[in-house]
Amino acid sequence: MREFAYLRPDRVRDALTAVAGDPGARYLGGGTNLVDLMKCGVEEPTRLVDVRRLPLDGVRDTPDGGLVVGATTTNSDLAAHPGVRRRFPALTQAVLAGASGQLRNMATVGGNLLQRTRCGYFADVDAPCNKRAPGSGCAAITGVHHNHAVLGHSAHCAATHPSDLAVALAAFDAVVRYRTLDGAGEIPLSRFYLPVGDRPDRETALPTGALVTEVVLPGSAGRLRSRYRKVRERASYAFATVSVAAALDLRDGVLHDVRIALGGVASRPWRAGAAEAALHGARPTADRFRAAADLALSAAEPLRDNAYKVTLARNLVVAVLGDLAAAVPGGPAGRERTR
Repeated sequence: MREFAYLRPDRVRDALTAVAGDPGARYLGGGTNLVDLMKCGVEEPTRLVDVRRLPLDGVRDTPDGGLVVGATTTNSDLAAHPGVRRRFPALTQAVLAGASGQLRNMATVGGNLLQRTRCGYFADVDAPCNKRAPGSGCAAITGVHHNHAVLGHSAHCAATHPSDLAVALAAFDAVVRYRTLDGAGEIPLSRFYLPVGDRPDRETALPTGALVTEVVLPGSAGRLRSRYRKVRERASYAFATVSVAAALDLRDGVLHDVRIALGGVASRPWRAGAAEAALHGARPTADRFRAAADLALSAAEPLRDNAYKVTLARNLVVAVLGDLAAAVPGGPAGRERTR
């Protein structure tokens, strides 16, 4: 491992100053992703700026019934928070599905959002990878890609984003706040991750040197019924083959609000806007859910060996929406919604 400097500041401005002007500097949260990448040579930072002493942890209520989650809050603390469990259950479910207990105890919310892809070619410094080495090519396109993207990918990259947390936050219209030496800013999660295009190494819209400080969950999303479901190759601990975070407001037999976000299918959480629009004002029938799922996957362009993901994602959307609708008092009966 390459030698590096290590700093552990107590103030946000000191952390920002330590990173400014040094393209080799990295913020260190729980280290559950960055340290692994350092071990295999993908990341070779000149300095690590440990942010765990900064006053950025904890979860607090907002006046509208939402929550503000500090960036250094551990995933375990987030999942166990009573306000998260009560108002944003899909978020708790996503975090608990995301990793082992040991990792959740170390991993931070900010680090989770900024983790890199788990594509095997990205982690292999001897393989071509445009995300790791721009311009070198994408070995996954013609190589082993059964668990790669079916939506939003390009000829330059077919990797998927590994975060379960980010998928749930996408369904809740979360906002990411950050700090730079020039001041504070915020980015809706819907614009936080950049499309792949021809520069897959550019992953987020954060300014250079920015430090994620907190994530805001709006109160309006906390009034929806929500659920997160993940399909993976082993139950104990694995990244999503496909996942779905969904939330809805079903009143008087009509869907007044529907949120659908997919994970494991693209380089970022994939919000199914067309499917949501098709269900708005509709009654929650099995046929409507199937039609919405078809819309959600209508732009899919599977690679040679991952077309199964399209069918899997479609079925998962229908199942999660059906379960949510059935859980509403007076909602459709289980047998009727799946018929």
